[in-house]
Amino acid sequence: MSLRQMEYFVTVVHEASFTRAADALHVTQPALSHQIKALEKSVGGALLERMPRGVRLTPMGRAFLPHAELAVRSAAQARRAARATAGAEGGELHVATLHSLAVGVLPDVFARWRAAHPRVLLRLHEYATAEALEEAVQRGTADLAFGPEPTDPPGTVVPVGEEELVLVVPFDDPLAGRTTVTLPELADRAWVRCALEPVVHGVRFLDWACGRAGFSPRTAVWTEHTSTAVRMAAAGVGVSTASADVVRGAVGEDCAILTPDPAWKRPLAVYARVPPTGAAEAFVDLLRSTWPAPSTPRARHGTPARLRAGHEEAETPEPFATPAS
Repeated sequence: MSLRQMEYFVTVVHEASFTRAADALHVTQPALSHQIKALEKSVGGALLERMPRGVRLTPMGRAFLPHAELAVRSAAQARRAARATAGAEGGELHVATLHSLAVGVLPDVFARWRAAHPRVLLRLHEYATAEALEEAVQRGTADLAFGPEPTDPPGTVVPVGEEELVLVVPFDDPLAGRTTVTLPELADRAWVRCALEPVVHGVRFLDWACGRAGFSPRTAVWTEHTSTAVRMAAAGVGVSTASADVVRGAVGEDCAILTPDPAWKRPLAVYARVPPTGAAEAFVDLLRSTWPAPSTPRARHGTPARLRAGHEEAETPEPFATPAS
């Protein structure tokens, strides 16, 4: 059994065709078929069922596929890491993160990276949940991940800062002139919810937080993306919650921002299955040096929408907690 054979097998599965796989691999179809048969002989049974139109996995093939995919990804990751040790001046770097961090934090970091390392291609993999992000790292999809501190660390974990959730209301809202608000004050308000909302102890975060405050949030609209929820809130549909960096980086000029009292924060980290080297290590250093962003979100007409960034707030339950100073 060879890595090349596993790569051929994975490509056939993904393309669902020997013909398309041969084209993608730049080999002849007979050569591809020969390597697949050699692989099947090595594992002791058929991995693929040849159909009149395409192929499908056998039970043995389904069991073999995730391990083959991991081996192929790990080999590609090893090649990138080896090339990167030359000084982060060539090759490519795969970064996995949550959608909210991709929108709110990484554009500035990527811009700085491109200015310093123009020959390194960045590939961004975005995920909706922290669980999906951790799973992607375990599968070897990316060289490193940026997100909430993992519950099951895959290897190296480097703390890099905090994510803070804020509340969004329109500028004509009665609360718009304030900087903080307690959840019980919002018990009678409608909410704009997002499918990307974090999950806490198996419950969506807002349901968990409002439940601790003694009420259930009344949902007016469900959205698929955080930026949509924030714009809905800015238009007056209902109160929304979002990462402060999403509001700052994407839509903060069109809304008023309130900080929950006590504040909602959770630690962020860069993590990987192996210690970052070369380009990966340089990226971690850059992220740590630029986090948190020095500016505060500004409301329309240049009026500051102040965020309580210090550690003096009362401590809140995990995972959105403000560490004691």
